Amino acid sequence: MRSEYLVRETLRDISEILNPHIPRASREAQLLLMHHLQKDELWLISNQQTEVSNLDALYEMVHRRVKNEPLEYITNSVSFYSEEFFIDRGALIPRPETELLVDEVIKHYPDLDADIRFVEVGVGSGIISIILAQHFKNAKFIAVDISQDALNIARENLKRFSLEDRVELRLGSLLNEVSEDIDYLISNPPYIAEDAKLESNLSYEPQNALFGGEVGDEIIKKLLDEALKREINFFTCEIGYDQKDKIRNYLKNTSFKGLEFYKDYSKFDRGFTLKI
Repeated sequence: MRSEYLVRETLRDISEILNPHIPRASREAQLLLMHHLQKDELWLISNQQTEVSNLDALYEMVHRRVKNEPLEYITNSVSFYSEEFFIDRGALIPRPETELLVDEVIKHYPDLDADIRFVEVGVGSGIISIILAQHFKNAKFIAVDISQDALNIARENLKRFSLEDRVELRLGSLLNEVSEDIDYLISNPPYIAEDAKLESNLSYEPQNALFGGEVGDEIIKKLLDEALKREINFFTCEIGYDQKDKIRNYLKNTSFKGLEFYKDYSKFDRGFTLKI
């Protein structure tokens, strides 16, 4: 391999390597090269004749992508709610559908100046609590996860957005480490059944953030029990596309003020808000 290629040549070569394996090979070639050079797309377009150095590091990333490792883990970057976040293999990659969870919270609690306490179970990379903290300027947040690796990633994102003083991270399971009163509970918990067949790229993501138990809804039900027992005013939670009826049946003999489900961009059931 030559020690240096021009930008134009490098893009062509990377695209050819990716093309048999990746649907958007040309675009991903651009993204990988932009990340390698720490340049934006305008620079890339305007500097086609510029030499690219340190090719070994670049092609190492390309071959990671060929093996179907998610692009977000390779570039350590993910977009969510029009913001860029740090991401690594210790936390689940945020999906666009999870932006709807944030929208649901704001819809059900439109007083953005309220001095309330949010608790997020399964904070992962921290993206939900961070976006909500940007909207609810006077609210305080406790964010819990069973994974120290995930908490480290969330801590990095809190630093980036200067929110360390408003979002407290705790290592623990469910609400075991939260004794305070809770105004609003939020969660995007693991909800996939243990025997589900997943796409190969999901093998790179933390399995404890994907699988919710033998059936898949066990953690959701535990959180419902906690929300009801502790009389938490609101609970918004993401669910699997086939879990709406199971949750409704689970709650049929309990007392609460309201239960509203919402759908994702593909019109599949994606989550609910329980008002207690």
